[in-house]
Amino acid sequence: MSKHEPRTDLDARYSDPTAVATPWSEAVTRLATAPVYWLTTVRPEGRPHVTPLLGVWLDDALHFCTGAEERKARNLAGNANCVLTTGDNTLHEGMDLVVEGQAALLTDHARLSRLADAYQGKYGPEWHFDVRDGAFQGKDGNRAKVYRVAPTTVFGFGKGTFTQTRWRFDTA
Repeated sequence: MSKHEPRTDLDARYSDPTAVATPWSEAVTRLATAPVYWLTTVRPEGRPHVTPLLGVWLDDALHFCTGAEERKARNLAGNANCVLTTGDNTLHEGMDLVVEGQAALLTDHARLSRLADAYQGKYGPEWHFDVRDGAFQGKDGNRAKVYRVAPTTVFGFGKGTFTQTRWRFDTA
């Protein structure tokens, strides 16, 4: 269960008549166990950029890493607003999730060490990172910036019994 409980709303316009709002705890479980996420950032001229990546849910936020010169890192340097999505590529079962927030660059050694352990715990030893100089460093020596996205709004789209749940977080 999250330490920061959101306000939860079911949008009846897009939900089955018998639907109820999905509990936040279910969304957190799905966010924590999803194998792949899709990150949407905004290019300097305003066009969207979307890319798949691995991520970890820890301390009420999604975390991901990327090389400093990759398009997503360059986009985030100019505009921290982003969207992370994940879900089930099916029509009649599962749930799709859309996480809106701002990406914050992390450099704290202790926090990065916890995240490195979480990456390896989730994805296995091939995703081992050392922490050096405020970043992840892989076996190949490549460095990666690490970002934290604390959600401001999350949408859950349940399938089977169709639901559209919105969770809104206080940003204060």
